[in-house]
Amino acid sequence: MISSLCRVSLVWLACLLFLSPSLLSAAEPSVSERVSDAEAYLSNGARSKNAMVHGPGPGHNAWMMTSAALVLFMTLPGLALFYGGLVRRKNVLSVVAQCLGLACVVPVLWWAVGYSLCFAKGNAVLGGLQYAFLNGVTADPNPFYGAWVSHNIFAVYQLMFAIITPALIVGAIAERMKFAAILLFCVLWMFVVYFPTVHMIWGEGGWMNGLWNDRAGIKAIDFAGGIVVHMTSGWSALVLCILLGKRKGYGKEPMPPHSMVLCAIGTGMLWVGWYGFNAGSAIAADTIAANAFVATTFSAAVGGLTWGVLELWLRGKPSILGLCSGAVAGLATITPASGFVTVNGSILIGVIAGVSTFLACNKLKALFRYDDSLDTFGVHAVGGTLGTLLAGILATPVANPNLASEAMKGVVGKTLWLEQIKAGGIVLLLSVVGTVVIYRIVGLFVGSMRVDPETETVGLDLAEHGEEGYND
Repeated sequence: MISSLCRVSLVWLACLLFLSPSLLSAAEPSVSERVSDAEAYLSNGARSKNAMVHGPGPGHNAWMMTSAALVLFMTLPGLALFYGGLVRRKNVLSVVAQCLGLACVVPVLWWAVGYSLCFAKGNAVLGGLQYAFLNGVTADPNPFYGAWVSHNIFAVYQLMFAIITPALIVGAIAERMKFAAILLFCVLWMFVVYFPTVHMIWGEGGWMNGLWNDRAGIKAIDFAGGIVVHMTSGWSALVLCILLGKRKGYGKEPMPPHSMVLCAIGTGMLWVGWYGFNAGSAIAADTIAANAFVATTFSAAVGGLTWGVLELWLRGKPSILGLCSGAVAGLATITPASGFVTVNGSILIGVIAGVSTFLACNKLKALFRYDDSLDTFGVHAVGGTLGTLLAGILATPVANPNLASEAMKGVVGKTLWLEQIKAGGIVLLLSVVGTVVIYRIVGLFVGSMRVDPETETVGLDLAEHGEEGYND
């Protein structure tokens, strides 16, 4: 009875679509073809060659536009407030300016060549210039990236990833790097590190795009950016903060966060925005997006809980900073696996994320004495790297049927963890070497990338921007 009602409903939906003049094809399709199209839309399946429905699917498109806005919300105001609360009050505006500056510069790069170098057909490492200046990127879908989502909406969604990734680096070098140097460094970093990594992992014909390239040299998976976002930014951040040197007075005078209220509010915004980051990476409002949404929720919660328990056990009090750091660690670590694991897998990942990043931020940094100001490496590089490995161990077709494809048979549940190590190692090397080279190049143009000692003492807000975050 239920099956009959479903089929009648599909026929009814197909007829409604057929009656819309804007959706009619040149030749009148049969009832069977109309039902097939409607079924494909509802299940996010591939279109038929003689599809009756043209253009994007309204539900999937609406979710992707919402997801794009959520990912931008992660940077502005989420990351700006999260990082802004963690620095000293004399530098709060400098962090906001850096995030806002990147949100203005990166879209221009993306429009000119960035999107094309990432997602156009090219070689195995870098895309071509087919989509330069977004040429041909219209409201019609690109079937390779989403059968029911407008190509231009997909491009804008991916733009939001391109904005937040270099912005994460800001946390490692906060309170001591020139604004102009940061922008120039990030522009070059996009070309050397980010664009090639995106194409290799997610682009058509990408060398490490294991799920969608049958000829991939490395059959890796990365659902929402553990490699592309967190590993690239986190490992580059570590190298950059070491090259730049420690903040004046680091290790000799206290440098506590000036506003845990701002940090906590920013954490909440990051958590909310992360649903667009992870669930949006399904590029559809389907069951895979639903699984990613659920996995994201529980990993974040368990990561925050784990940090709180560890602090209570070791220090007698769970701090707000610890809860915030743990939640963000859970979010970063689940990212590469979010659309590939079950809820039980996400809880395990949350525990591992909490323990590993806690040790990285509290023990590893003290041992090696590098000044990662806001723990970008400790949270994002460590979390993203572990999440990439765990995705290879815990990924299952139960959460994502695409893992049962012919291309992934013999890999999932067997050697996928090894493929993840290969891909992660290559991107780690690219990030480290690329950062060193770019640092030297930027130095040729701006001289010292650090502000002078007097500016560092006064604060970057007044010295670099002529404004103060607070007037009292």
